[in-house]
Amino acid sequence: MQSLAKVGAGKVRDVYALAGDRLLIVASDRISAYDVVLADEIPDKGRILTGLSRYFFELLDVPHHFLTLDLNEVGSLDSADRKWLTGRAMVVRRAEVVPMECVVRGYLYGSAWREYKTGGGPTTEHLPSGLRLADRLPEPIFTPATKAAIGHDENLDEAGARKLVGTDIYEELRARSLEIYSKAAAHAETRGVILADTKFEFGFAGHELILIDEVLTPDSSRYWPGDSWQPGGEIPSFDKQFVRDWLDSTGWDHTPPAPSLPAGVVQGTRDRYVEAFERVTGGSFDRYLDDLS
Repeated sequence: MQSLAKVGAGKVRDVYALAGDRLLIVASDRISAYDVVLADEIPDKGRILTGLSRYFFELLDVPHHFLTLDLNEVGSLDSADRKWLTGRAMVVRRAEVVPMECVVRGYLYGSAWREYKTGGGPTTEHLPSGLRLADRLPEPIFTPATKAAIGHDENLDEAGARKLVGTDIYEELRARSLEIYSKAAAHAETRGVILADTKFEFGFAGHELILIDEVLTPDSSRYWPGDSWQPGGEIPSFDKQFVRDWLDSTGWDHTPPAPSLPAGVVQGTRDRYVEAFERVTGGSFDRYLDDLS
C-alpha cells in the first residue's frame, strides 16, 4: 500500500503506522512451515486469523491492543486497498513488545513432548514421569520462549525467563497467560474443541501491560477436535500441520525454497482453518464474509 508507511513485517503480518499511537496490523494469506514462507497462499487465511483474534479480544476480559476493524479509522484508501484490507486489518494501540513468547500448554505435545521423551528440558522439568504423547497435563504449565526475529524460538527455563524480562514482569506474564488460557480452553470445550496449547504476546502501552498481536488463532494455538483426542498417538489438528505433513512426505530438507503445494493441500488447509473458526465462534465463516462486504 502506497498510502501508509510500513513499519514492520513478519512471516504472515505486515504492520503500518497510523496517526497518533495507533498501528494497522494486516494479516496476509501467507503460510510458513519450518520458518520458511511458502510461495503458495491459503485463501482467506488472513481473514480467519483476524476474525478469531477479534472474537477473543472481545470475549476475554483482559487489557489488550485491539481497537477496531473499521477501515474508516485508517484514513484515505483506494478501492483496491480497501477491498484487500477488509476483514484482515486490525487498528490497534501501539505497544512496546515484551521480548518473550508466553506459551501455555495443557497437553503434552509438540516441542514439549520431544523434550520430555528425551529426558526433560525447560518445558517439562517439573512434570511427573510416565506421561504419554497428547496426555492432558495435571495442570496447565507456563513455558516461555525467546522471541526470535529470525529462525526458531528457543524454550526458556524459569531462571532464564526471569533474567530476560525481570521477576515482576515474569510473574505478571505467567499469571495472565495461565488465566487467559484457562478461560479460552473452557470456552473451546463448550464447542467440542480442545485447546491443547497456545502462545501469547504482550507489550507495554505507556505503563500498562496489554495483550497484543494475534490471539488464540490456528497459527498461534493447537486446536483438536474433542471427539478425536486419544492419548498415546498423533492427534488431528485445525492448523497448518496438514501442510507440514505433506511437506515432510516429499523429503524436503526444510531449507528454502519449499515445494509448491498441490491444490488439494491448499484447499485442505483452508478447510481446517475454516472449521476452527466455525467451531470456536459457533458461526458460519461464509456469513462472516458476507457481513464484511
